[in-house]
Amino acid sequence: MKHRILVLGAGYAGAFAAGSLARRLSPADTEITVVNAEPVFVERMRMHQLAAGREPASQLLTDVFAGTGVQLRVARVTAVDPERGAVAVTGEEGDDELAYDTLLYTLGSRVADHGVPGVAEHAFDVAGRQSALRLRARLDGLGGTGTVLVVGEGLTGIETATELAESRPGLSVALAARGELGAWLSPGARLHLREAFDRLGITVHEHTGIEAVGPAHAVRADGTSLPADVTVWTAGFAVDPLAAAAGLEVTEDGRIVVDDTMRSVSHPGVYAAGDSAYAIGDNGRPLPMSCASAGHTTMQAADAIVARLTGRRVPKGKKTYVGNHISLGRYDAIFQMVDADVQAKSWFVGGRKAARLKAAILKGSLWATSHPTFGVPKLRRRPTTTTTPAGTTTQAGLPGEAAA
Repeated sequence: MKHRILVLGAGYAGAFAAGSLARRLSPADTEITVVNAEPVFVERMRMHQLAAGREPASQLLTDVFAGTGVQLRVARVTAVDPERGAVAVTGEEGDDELAYDTLLYTLGSRVADHGVPGVAEHAFDVAGRQSALRLRARLDGLGGTGTVLVVGEGLTGIETATELAESRPGLSVALAARGELGAWLSPGARLHLREAFDRLGITVHEHTGIEAVGPAHAVRADGTSLPADVTVWTAGFAVDPLAAAAGLEVTEDGRIVVDDTMRSVSHPGVYAAGDSAYAIGDNGRPLPMSCASAGHTTMQAADAIVARLTGRRVPKGKKTYVGNHISLGRYDAIFQMVDADVQAKSWFVGGRKAARLKAAILKGSLWATSHPTFGVPKLRRRPTTTTTPAGTTTQAGLPGEAAA
């Protein structure tokens, strides 16, 4: 019987991991299925551009996985049962249950409303493709003018505010920051950021917490209001409660607690990567939700799954966070290096050079995801004893083709 690997989610983490596993595990011994709610690969890092009116390249997942042997199921995950090794899904093909021997959970994150009244009813976000398109339609409906308030001074908030101000110059764009804009940047990068905001005409409301959102305004903590035909909520991200409901050990915010190989500490048949995983970096601190963290955790999870299924020693990859790359519209950006304690170094790159670097990173990420088996070495066949989620052991010859 083939060892069944089920990958939940086909974002940067899931799509690349599935391809990596397909390249390194023999199709005679393994069956890899990816479940994703949409038929296209969503470039999460470009959703603010999509909302502003640009058209990022899109890839059908059927094309991404063509020739890899990976099976795609377009459906939404509704429940996970790690005790039985099963996942419930719903989609165009109806309700179904998919069995697995190894589960890789990469469902990512969504916007967090933090319980603020009115966010769910009135605010927009750029956390996904459908929500970005919803925001885009609303902006189109303004007829080129109006007020937009971006709530949140993190990377997503900064990139969204600058992209909207540049792409739609008729809008009056403002950003509400709980603290000081760019406080976590080096002095030089912070100055560059402020100059970019001034150049684009973005109003900044610092030390401003938003306590409620209405259809045409947002309420500050002091009770006063900020006008907003459109409020874009970028004040943090949250994960789906599916993992917690499944009985997996999770953090207070619902992320799956994993060991240094990305395997669940409570259920050894489950691995997690990307925003869904609570992983500790090389500096002893939790990795932040980011594309860089997704890369580290995805490669580690794939390496661990392959190693354990082939009887090899599990390699340990680096899990470091080296910096932030922030787009400031199409032709400007900041690349801020950080030290081992994730504190900004004095050195940074700004302007067109940083923008070209960011564009190259985005292009490279899309290419790597669209060619998920490229450059991944095949392994030699080695029989091994594996453990299924139900606790039974089986002898399997996984994977492998002869190494080149």
